[in-house]
Amino acid sequence: MSKIDFKGNPFYLDDEAVKWVESTFSEMSLEDKCGQVFCPMGFSSDDGVLNHIVGDIKVGGMMYRSGRAEEIQNTHRKIQSIAKVPLLLAANTEAGGDGLAFEGTSFGKPMAVAATADSEYGYKMGYVACKEGAALGMNWSFAPIVDINKEFHNPITNVRTFGDNPQMVVDFASRYMDGADENNVAVAIKHFPGDGIDERDQHILTSINSLSVDEWDETFGYVYKSLIDKGAKTVMVGHIACPAYVRKYDNGASRERQLLPASLSYELLTKLLRQQLGFNGLISTDATPMVGFTAAMKRELAIPTAIQNGCDMILFNKSLEEDYGFLMAGVKNGILKEERLDEAVLRILATKASLGLHKKQAEGTLVPGKDALAVVGCEEHRRMAKEVADKAITLVRDEASLLPLSAKKYKRIYLNVIDRNDDPNSDFVKMWKEKLEAEGFEVKVRDRRTRVSVMDFADPSRMTPEKQALMNEMYRSVADMKADYDLYLYVCNMENASNNTTLRLNWNVLFGLGDDAPWHASEIPMLMVSTAYPYHLFDAPMMKTYINTYSGNEEFVTSCIDKLMGRSSFKGISPVDPLCGKDYI
Repeated sequence: MSKIDFKGNPFYLDDEAVKWVESTFSEMSLEDKCGQVFCPMGFSSDDGVLNHIVGDIKVGGMMYRSGRAEEIQNTHRKIQSIAKVPLLLAANTEAGGDGLAFEGTSFGKPMAVAATADSEYGYKMGYVACKEGAALGMNWSFAPIVDINKEFHNPITNVRTFGDNPQMVVDFASRYMDGADENNVAVAIKHFPGDGIDERDQHILTSINSLSVDEWDETFGYVYKSLIDKGAKTVMVGHIACPAYVRKYDNGASRERQLLPASLSYELLTKLLRQQLGFNGLISTDATPMVGFTAAMKRELAIPTAIQNGCDMILFNKSLEEDYGFLMAGVKNGILKEERLDEAVLRILATKASLGLHKKQAEGTLVPGKDALAVVGCEEHRRMAKEVADKAITLVRDEASLLPLSAKKYKRIYLNVIDRNDDPNSDFVKMWKEKLEAEGFEVKVRDRRTRVSVMDFADPSRMTPEKQALMNEMYRSVADMKADYDLYLYVCNMENASNNTTLRLNWNVLFGLGDDAPWHASEIPMLMVSTAYPYHLFDAPMMKTYINTYSGNEEFVTSCIDKLMGRSSFKGISPVDPLCGKDYI
């Protein structure tokens, strides 16, 4: 029926499983096959909506964002009961069970795990993430991320990666896979052909992996080949171009073809991933509403082209009904050959069979019972997360010999939390303030929401009290500043998130008056802690004492306070160069 090796890596199907794949496939109409290649985002638990998506369109999988554990589990149970063919149920469990359940364990970002320099924590991360996800019915983890963070300006990779060393990426991702396998969860190694080279985000354009063929082979090629050989069941393909490899297979390729995202590129999907790297498993696009996909080609062409050129599943939609129509039309007008569609569907079915979903469906065990939820956010998993926090936090430098802190020496702290919200009353700011006050410090929080405009200068008497206070800070003398505060603490929580162009610090400087920038670094003891992006020394080279925690959840903040106070040593080893390759930092 097919050239797919069902009994080889990564499926390893027995005769009975192969028979299920082939018999299930033989009963499918063209409409059924077209539905099977879609994995939409789940936004609803409404019976009518779910019956339409799962019962009528007959999608092959679904993914829900994080929600209440019991509600997600109930919805998973509902859609599996509707589905004639069991569903792949996915989640972004990149950093713990909190990727699917609000109550789940936040294990720490991948870079934090790598900073422990112990790949056993890669295993524990995969185990915890997939154990908790599986308790809700998840069987497909959109992890581990195997990008290599070579470009420090990149706003979407950084702490989501295991660092900038290919061997470290392989070591930790491989162990994550072991943890997933123990819980019968398929992994999706991502984002092929590799993010972290461009400084831009594929969510808002087609980004570029600009490595030469040899450079790619030594880095991303080594990573993907290692994990494919180990048995990764699926690969998620990014909206990332790799021009050098397109030219390798077609030296006369047009500029437009060279710059196609991998999710639409025959050379990258079929020639490189399928043939050269020997990947026999399921290939999924990354989310197709991303601009890196949508802007590359008209959607009515892009949807069937993605499958024709080598993808097996389409992740997310602008409109599921419209995309389904585009795929059906693509088959009828010849853009998508039925033979290629058949191959995609067979790989989807083989992936499901490799997880034993057909057996679980027969047993009624596709989604565990409510009692399974006890593992979600359990004490054992949180203890593991605390271990990571203790071993990951990295003292990049303390040239000022500022540490350890004491409330006797630095009683009055000026706390400036820099994040996207600029909310001085956020839970994150309150957590830092309260933990510092519990150590005996007096803490003044900088109000970053207040802005002084040019118009305010026209009539200073009409300024609000908040603006007057800010003006006093901007124009205060060095003597006044020293009289009020003993230590300035910057906490930078610039977390990576999609659809951003940069994570660099915005100092809110007004007319060069030093509104927010550390102009007083030579005047008063100063400390910076980054709880996310690890490269802030690029914009704050005047910081003589600088710490990276890589994650900003409570376990990491608590551990950081312990280390600031000298109760615990700094153990983390940076998986990237926090000096950004600049000898002047």
